[in-house]
Order: sequence, then structure tokens, then C-alpha cells
Amino acid sequence: MNLNHLRYFWTVSRMGGVARAADHLNLTPQTVSGQIKRLEAELGTALFQPAGRGLELTEAGRLALSFAEEMLTLGDELKSALATGHSQVLPSLRVGIAHVVPKSLAYHLLSPLNEARDPIRLLCREGPIDLLLAELALHRLDLVVADRPIPAGLAVHGHSHRLGESPVGFFAAPGLIPDGVTFPACLDDAPLLLPGPGAAVRGQIERWLSQERLKPCIRGEFDNGALMKDFGQAGAGYFPAPISLAEEICARYGVRLVGAIERIRESFWLITVERRISHPAIRLLIESARDVLTTVRPASP
Repeated sequence: MNLNHLRYFWTVSRMGGVARAADHLNLTPQTVSGQIKRLEAELGTALFQPAGRGLELTEAGRLALSFAEEMLTLGDELKSALATGHSQVLPSLRVGIAHVVPKSLAYHLLSPLNEARDPIRLLCREGPIDLLLAELALHRLDLVVADRPIPAGLAVHGHSHRLGESPVGFFAAPGLIPDGVTFPACLDDAPLLLPGPGAAVRGQIERWLSQERLKPCIRGEFDNGALMKDFGQAGAGYFPAPISLAEEICARYGVRLVGAIERIRESFWLITVERRISHPAIRLLIESARDVLTTVRPASP
């Protein structure tokens, strides 16, 4: 095994196929495929499996990818330190961010690290919460930002620290909002975009729609909230999001806050392996994060 094997593996995983990876690396597909096979033989397990016209990672491949990313990062740091003559490497904080957590909220939660007295190198990984918690259990991550505490029955030893919550609002492109129809009646028979089933808030939204006897047309389900907002911006449907981020969402995507539902509340959690936090950067995040949801101002409907 060498760093070239890992870099080819990393590139194929990001490009979704050998041909695209080979083109990116300026190599022949046969060379890349051969190096991947050597790496799989060295590790004794398959890292990829067919998926349509491309490839996707196996369970072993997803685990190997996290190690490969860190090893490649350390290799790049070594070359940079030798090239610049700097021997000091900043301490790192490895953060997992669940797919369903709004990326702008994740930024607000992590931004206090930019003003920390002691500089720190932030390593962010995004993925489904079960995979991130597995990485946390293996001490591959220092913390996980999620929309729920550790799920019951999951064999992961950790502690959930509640950061806060926000009521949920519905947003839409201006051209989608009919004149003279109030909220929430405007959602009835209207196109609707929803978070995927893995989002904790999804069940609350479905129960609320049922209680209000609203029957929108579900036009899409998204694990990635940013992608859902992109579709909403294009007028594909109404979409829900925390109203604590309403001003930012409206400005960035050119949409309007149509209405808010106080009884639907999206919570956010920070999960660590420690009950008593000793890492100074994580202590800073917990101390400052509880103010984020109250300091980010909502826009008016």
C-alpha cells in the first residue's frame, strides 16, 4: 500500500467511476483499475461495487475512505511543512455533520472557532448520522453535529448535548405563492419538497399536515437540505426550514417565508464520547452554540 493507491481510491470514490477518475488523474483507466485492485488485495476486501454505470463504495470502502482522507491530508501537511520550513502543525478538530443539518447553521455553530485564542485546524466530514456515530465510536471524529440525540438501541457509547431548537417555517419562490390564499391553506394540493425520512423533523411535518387535513403533492425528498433549497429556489415546491435562519435563506435563495408553525420544532445536538468535555475547542462550541439559534434573526412572512 502507498499514497498513490490511496489517492487513486479517493479519486474514484469522489468521481463515482474509474473512467472519470482516470481522466481527472491524466492516467489510463487500466492503470487506475489495476491500482485499485492492488489496494483491495492488500486490504483483503472489496472497496467498490457496481451502481448503474458507475461505482459506489461498499461498507468497507466507506470505512477505508475516512482513513484514506486523513492519511492523504497528513501527507499533504508533511510536504507543505517541508516546503515552507514550518515545523508546527495546528491541532485539529474532527467534526461530523449529519446530512440533514442545514449547512448555514453548521457554519454558525462552528464559526466561533475562527475567533478562538488558540488556532485550530477544522476537519469536517458530512454523512448519515449512523455512519458518523460509528466513526465517533472509533475515535475517528471528535464530535458529531446532528438533528437528534444518539438513537435508542444504537450500540454507540456517547453523550448528547442539546444545543437548542427552532420553529419550522415554509418557504417558496415568489412566483409559486398564490394571491389571496393564506397559510397554511396554500399548501393544499401544492408542490412540496421535504427532508428525507432520516430527518427527525420529517415525522413532525407529516403529522402536522395530517392534522390540518392538507394534502400537498410531494415533488421531492432530500437528504441534503441545500439541494432541497436549490429546487425550492427554482420554483419546484414549498420547502420547510428553521425560521431562525429565515433571513439568510430568503436573501440567499430569493424565496419568501410563507408561514411558521410553532409546534413543529427542529432540534440540534452535539454528540461526543465524553460526558464531561475536556477538549477546549468543543467546550467553546457548546458554550457559544446555544446562542446561535436566538441570535440569528428570522424574516417576517
